[in-house]
Amino acid sequence: MTTTSPHLPGAPWHLLPPEEASLRLGTDPERGLSASEADRRFQAHGPNELQDTGGRTPIRIMLEQLRATMVLVLLGAAALAASLGDIKNTVAIGAIVVLFVALGTIQEYRAEKAIAALKRLAVPEVTVVRDGRPQEIEARRLVPGDLLVLDAGDLVPADARLTVTAGLRAQEAALTGESNPVSKRVEPLTGDHLPLGDRRNMVYTGTIVAQGRGRALVVATAMDTELGKIAGLLQQTREGLTPLQRRLDRVGKALAAAGVAVAGLIFILGLLRGDELRQMVLTAVSVAVAVVPEGLPAVVTITLALGAQRMLRRRALVRRLPAVETLGSVTIICSDKTGTLTENRMRVAVVDVADESFYFTPEVDREGTVRPGEARPPASATPPVLAAVGGALCNDARLEGEPATGYRTVGDPTEGALLAAAALMGYPKPHLDGALPRRAEVPFDSERKRMTTVHLLGAHDPGLLPGLDTAGSRFVAFTKGSVEGLVALSARVWLKDHSAPMDDKWRERVFAGEQALAENGMRVLGVALRLLPALPDAVSADLEQDLTFVGLFGMIDPPRPEVFEAVETCRTAGIIPAMITGDHPLTALEIARRLQITEGGPALTGAQLERMSREELQRAVSEGPQPTRVFARVSPEHKLRIVEALQSEGHIVAMTGDGVNDAPALRRADIGVAMGVTGTDVAKEAADMVLLDDNFATIVTAVREGRTIYDNIRKFVRFSVAGNTGKVLVMLLAPFLGTPLPLLPLQLLWLNLLTDGLLGLGLGLEPPERGVMHRPPYSPTEGVFARPAGRRVLLTGFVIGAAALAVGLWYWHTAWAAWQTMMFTLLAFAQVAQALVARSDTESVLHRGLVGNPLLTAMVTLVVGMQLAVVYTPGVNDFFGVVALTPFDLGVAVAATVLVLFALEAVKRFGSAPGMPAAEGSRPLPAASGAAAGKSPRDGR
Repeated sequence: MTTTSPHLPGAPWHLLPPEEASLRLGTDPERGLSASEADRRFQAHGPNELQDTGGRTPIRIMLEQLRATMVLVLLGAAALAASLGDIKNTVAIGAIVVLFVALGTIQEYRAEKAIAALKRLAVPEVTVVRDGRPQEIEARRLVPGDLLVLDAGDLVPADARLTVTAGLRAQEAALTGESNPVSKRVEPLTGDHLPLGDRRNMVYTGTIVAQGRGRALVVATAMDTELGKIAGLLQQTREGLTPLQRRLDRVGKALAAAGVAVAGLIFILGLLRGDELRQMVLTAVSVAVAVVPEGLPAVVTITLALGAQRMLRRRALVRRLPAVETLGSVTIICSDKTGTLTENRMRVAVVDVADESFYFTPEVDREGTVRPGEARPPASATPPVLAAVGGALCNDARLEGEPATGYRTVGDPTEGALLAAAALMGYPKPHLDGALPRRAEVPFDSERKRMTTVHLLGAHDPGLLPGLDTAGSRFVAFTKGSVEGLVALSARVWLKDHSAPMDDKWRERVFAGEQALAENGMRVLGVALRLLPALPDAVSADLEQDLTFVGLFGMIDPPRPEVFEAVETCRTAGIIPAMITGDHPLTALEIARRLQITEGGPALTGAQLERMSREELQRAVSEGPQPTRVFARVSPEHKLRIVEALQSEGHIVAMTGDGVNDAPALRRADIGVAMGVTGTDVAKEAADMVLLDDNFATIVTAVREGRTIYDNIRKFVRFSVAGNTGKVLVMLLAPFLGTPLPLLPLQLLWLNLLTDGLLGLGLGLEPPERGVMHRPPYSPTEGVFARPAGRRVLLTGFVIGAAALAVGLWYWHTAWAAWQTMMFTLLAFAQVAQALVARSDTESVLHRGLVGNPLLTAMVTLVVGMQLAVVYTPGVNDFFGVVALTPFDLGVAVAATVLVLFALEAVKRFGSAPGMPAAEGSRPLPAASGAAAGKSPRDGR
């Protein structure tokens, strides 16, 4: 059988009967493809592998660095100096360019391994039916139309339509976010926009067969699979500039323009004064270079790298340096639920018998260890022993370990939860299996939605079946499954220590209990039993009748205990938590309510989102008394849309997650945070930061570190620009006040690299200020010099420039030869004082202390020592064009520096609007929406 179009990407396979799917694919549903047809299709469709389009190379990154505005200004300055034969300045400026480009390239280069990680999910060998017989082939040679054979434990190698199932359940958490294995079926489904998690007759690449077996027709391979679509999204989704990168880019362009303008003005003024053309060109070049903060790239890179090392010690691995500072301005964290906010481990929370509920209060420890006998009911409650024993026996999971050290569950998470509940009550499965050995079973299937096991009564412990009259019976059958199905098959209901007829009263009570648990976001399973006088010759589903309903289990994947405090701390810091998950809406809402992520309102589902326009989604996440903060049953494309909608509302978005489905949103978000223990390789490679302990609370530590680094870089930029402003004022005004050019080109370069580089590095490691996590994040649209910061920078530059001019003019007009050296030295000392003042926006130097930042203290000492070495070392002072200062001269410079320090403290105290210094530029988030006004931070507008 062949067809002219054997592969139809996008066909609604889940809506088609298996027979029609076989017809469309041109496949014999029993014999599969022929070898020749498989080869033909392999030639047409290519290997079943994900394609990598590649990323930026180091050469490309370096070329991008060379196109940066500040680099272009420096290259122009070096070219001018070289044309005039000034080798000394040409080499100096060239060294700056090399440093700038090298550090920028290292900072930006990151190997894009997300596609390679996706490839590693491929199965090397798979079983298919070809020419009527099963055979092993390489997964890469699968083609659309292949008849795939699936068994428990298999990793699914392609997207496929199921044609045969026998108790088949698939673990799809990595793709859909659903924490429970999904029961599969063969029958066609209905509905035009069913999310992946609800397509129960499909299996998808990268998911795992958790239980059962089946056959399926391959409908998509390679990049046409759902996993391939994610790979395509990763390739299409490129990172934008981080908030600080955008701000620094604007600063660099503004300073470059200002430098060129000031240099041009000084050049013209010098020519009007009759100065030599060559000297004025070199001076103009020096002024242009002086305005550009050459130390900025180095200080930013080193500060981020050292910050990343500190974060690593706190269990947060930074994969992309700019992510460190991005954390400082995050306004919303979009977190996956399963395994991130929750433990990714199902637990029984309630066992509900018809007339009583038993609540489990003990916690299985974080390693999943279960210690028998730790659950004890309140005095008024009767332990639901029959339900617990039945749930543990009608169960294919197992316990590993010893009673003394505790057990660990192995197998299906839901069945493991039932084993854990029984063990906590003192009934571990190994003991139950010995007392009531299994003799027969009817496996679970998705049509019946239940399974049954038959056990020999023998000489069992009567305490295992309390109140049950086993006289005349040799076997007991336990049935576990959907509550509705069990109630329909039950003639009686268990009440503490006896049974009663299952009448309408008890039927309504059971259904009411099921509904209450479901509304609390729990997964609900029922257990029933039947006593048998003998084992039937043929054990089948016919056993499942005339049952006694003994109880139902309410199970939930509980929140991580530390997440409660972490979420509250984020809210205190003005950061909005949101949940984006592929799980059921009721479950998502219940976890969100527990964690106070939402106080009410429905979850927005993927099906609803699919019908929304971009504008409608933006309104949903930002408007109304309760903007949407919980999103359920969403696909990777939906997650991308949600992140983009939040960004369009002005948010800086962090996305946390651990599954394959999170990768595109992790890449698109301003900062992607992956889980290091439970996270997939795909998520880790797509993320900017990996939490090594999978602890959501680590995000709080990372945000604190990010805010500190962000603050320190802002301090350095303002420090650098203010100091350079003072130097430019000296260069611009001194000639008008009757002096020659006050500073030589090399002296300006020395001051910039000495003070901006060394002192700036010290500022980059300043400890956090008080209250760093008790203020809102910085506005995404705010500039580095937003008021009052801009005013403070100008006042600081004026103080430094005025002090240097005052001392220099005094020495010039009194005919002292050291007038230029005094200006040169005082500018260096004044920036030392400026660095000490810049350590805090609110505290004085004396209150902040002089030893709280050991590196800055060392840099201050080093700068002073190097400046004195330049002034007093023979030969070196000649090279820089300075003379040795007398003790009196040095005392004047020190006294003037002290005056500058007090003046700068006055600027800090009085140069800002009242109440502003503590959190310059931060803005409170609206209580309801938290949306920031403005355009998308990713747009760079």
